[in-house]
Amino acid sequence: MYHTTEMMVRLLLTLCMLIGSVNLLAQQQAERLTLLFVGDLMQHRAQLDAARRPDGSYDYASCFELLKPLISEADLAVGNLEVPLGGAPYGGYPAFCAPDDYLHALLDSGFDLLLTANNHCLDRQGRGLARTLRLLDSLQVAHTGTFLSPADRRERYPLLVEKKGFRLVFLNYTYGTNGLTATPPYMVNLIDKPQMQADIARARAMRPDAIIACMHWGEEYHSLPNRQQRELADWLLSQGVTHVIGSHPHVIQPVERRASTSGQPTERRASTSGQPLERRSGGHIVAYSLGNFISNMSAPHTDGGLILHLELVKPAPPQPAPPFAASPFAAPNASTHAIPSPQCSTRADSTRFTPLHPYCTLGRCSYELVWTARPTVSGLRNYLLCPAEGPLPFRSARAEALRRIFVNNERNLLNQYNIDVKERLAPATVGP
Repeated sequence: MYHTTEMMVRLLLTLCMLIGSVNLLAQQQAERLTLLFVGDLMQHRAQLDAARRPDGSYDYASCFELLKPLISEADLAVGNLEVPLGGAPYGGYPAFCAPDDYLHALLDSGFDLLLTANNHCLDRQGRGLARTLRLLDSLQVAHTGTFLSPADRRERYPLLVEKKGFRLVFLNYTYGTNGLTATPPYMVNLIDKPQMQADIARARAMRPDAIIACMHWGEEYHSLPNRQQRELADWLLSQGVTHVIGSHPHVIQPVERRASTSGQPTERRASTSGQPLERRSGGHIVAYSLGNFISNMSAPHTDGGLILHLELVKPAPPQPAPPFAASPFAAPNASTHAIPSPQCSTRADSTRFTPLHPYCTLGRCSYELVWTARPTVSGLRNYLLCPAEGPLPFRSARAEALRRIFVNNERNLLNQYNIDVKERLAPATVGP
């Protein structure tokens, strides 16, 4: 009888310990936020012609239908809107202007934040810039990079986005505006270190979990970043920026995952001269160029782009140990020691932990390639964004060949120059 009672007590204590451990694990489950970035959202004349309906309206829904589930599943999807929404008449290169239907299709596809600081934001001058911003505001779309006035910039910039308990600050700058100047009161964020330094200081004062700088920079059609891009990326990280995402070259450039802000990778990779350099793994992403997401470009490397996936992780705050967490079979006076979160630091004269900023760390990071099928090669009425793998929803040997050339070229580039960022193959059944 005594042994039976003792065994039942032991079983009950063990059960309580297991329940307490499960509850503690659930309480300390890390919070996660998924981000998706794409490159240039272009709108050439041929795209306008393909999307135009007989009644004069425009239909872009089919362009994004295969990737809509992928874009929509991200907690926050970001794209570079490299075309003003300046109203009719619409036009392609060199002075872009897209119909409002284009924006509606982007939003329906799942985009949450659009970047507007790029070299084409003044293609319809101040009127086009202003109309673009007012349309975005009317639809309650988050945006940053251009502003209606200095007061508008002071109120809205840096852009703070709060999502699922995360506080993210977005910065956006361009190298130039094709020789055009924003007439007062309109403003365009240009790459200017003193101004950016002040903006970053203001961003840090917001106490965000991460600061993400989206840069319109580099040399068009160059598959490797130039010295200015590398130096500026290093400088941004040294100032407190967490991740750097680039656009403009219209081709994909490498993605680096870095462990610190020293600017010098510490893991092996090949340099532009063919000599191996060092590389490291860690917590900062520098994506030099995501290429074109959708366009009418057809030269090598320009007929597709890169979708970048970032996962931000915020460890749950330490929880007190639940009752009966210690094993009933533990030795007398056994003690446990709390392990501080990696996002905390200690003072020499105190055992209290002081949170650091940014609070979140970088979890998984991956990319996938996307190719644009133009009507001239697909036989379809409109443009269609296609994943790198899987059957195409139309029959065209030429399209298959062109997609394979693009995918192979970009994989070779990224496999050689990427640092700790691997490809995530999209399911073969991507689609609505």
